[in-house]
Amino acid sequence: MSAPIVGFAGMTHLGLVSATAVASRGFQTICYDADDSLVRRLKSRDLPVSEPDLAALMQANGARQTFTGSAGDLNRCDVVYIAADVPTNDAGESDLGGIRVLIDRIVPVLATNTVLVVLSQVPPGFTRALSAPPPERRYYQVETLVFGRAVERAAKPERFIVGCANPREPLDARLRGLLEAFGCPILPMRYESAELAKISINVCLAASISVANTLAELCETVGANWSEIVPALKLDRRIGPDSYLSPGLGIAGGNLERDLATIVGFGARHGTDTAVVEAFLGNSRRRRDWAASTLKSTLLREKADPVVAVWGLAYKENTHSIKNSPALATISQLPPGVTVRVHDPVVPASAAGHPRAEGCPEPLEAARGADALMILTPWPQYRAIAPSEVARSMAGRLLLDPYRVMDPEASEAAGLRYYTLGRPAPQARVG
Repeated sequence: MSAPIVGFAGMTHLGLVSATAVASRGFQTICYDADDSLVRRLKSRDLPVSEPDLAALMQANGARQTFTGSAGDLNRCDVVYIAADVPTNDAGESDLGGIRVLIDRIVPVLATNTVLVVLSQVPPGFTRALSAPPPERRYYQVETLVFGRAVERAAKPERFIVGCANPREPLDARLRGLLEAFGCPILPMRYESAELAKISINVCLAASISVANTLAELCETVGANWSEIVPALKLDRRIGPDSYLSPGLGIAGGNLERDLATIVGFGARHGTDTAVVEAFLGNSRRRRDWAASTLKSTLLREKADPVVAVWGLAYKENTHSIKNSPALATISQLPPGVTVRVHDPVVPASAAGHPRAEGCPEPLEAARGADALMILTPWPQYRAIAPSEVARSMAGRLLLDPYRVMDPEASEAAGLRYYTLGRPAPQARVG
């Protein structure tokens, strides 16, 4: 059997990265989006998202990966993925309207035997409720998008989770051939199980984040050091070497909070207990405010109109996304009299949304003359800057580094008042 031609509908973050990964495995890939201006950008390789290695991989794909603004071009495809991003509102709730419109536009133009795969994240029950195509040609596949590592995870997936009408029946041979090209386990299951599997993964991840944040906060009050505890946890086989144990500024991004909100919503409708998930959300909001609270209790008590440098606006490193960004949440809590000097390698300073925010082309320029520095996104280039350089640039001594980008001991040796998550405040530290 010849290799299937694979289509992707929706060229936002998920669709673009997923299509590029499939094309890199040698498949002819047709990428559709209704936005003609976006299609023109993609044809000229002007990327709308920032992901390590994405541009290089697209360049290597060459003619295997084509872009079109005509839905009818997907008629040539054996397998078509619905792959547009699903937006969320401020409450973490998904807006499925765009996905439904996209499916309604795509299904009528497909060939009679084309396989449709919903790759966009949808709640349990969505895929089974679709009226077309028939169940034997309709699947749901769990997406693996992680901002900042999207190409790595799409090109080298850990496993494929595939929702089917009947998991006891073999997958369509064209879809199976596509998935087998990646050389990882394939896990068929009911539509609803696959749809809930993605949410379950994110809920477990949120649990790890919440545990790390809860215990790191305790460290700050009892004199313990969370970085000393983590190696002991990673050597416990019940937890595992790859567990997410780094404290951070809450649960950032859109997907984790969306999945927690989904669980809370289902619990409310079905009368199940979701108190622990609600607690995750509460803990996330508390830790998200750590930098703003620390700044208020230190610098803002001493000075009404300070200059505060901020390194990083993206919700995490290696991405342009600011969805649910702790950095923006922190800046929004700063009084209007504070001058905010901002650097981010990808996100423009205008995203800060503060009346006195100024963009700087280099990190040390943002720190020059500042009373305090907050490192709110752990971009790799920030790790290459020595604390001594930071100290020489700043007018003040306050360094808020929740992700431990700077070495704590070197920072204190440079004369900085160093605050981080999971470590007692400078005035409370013993030994």
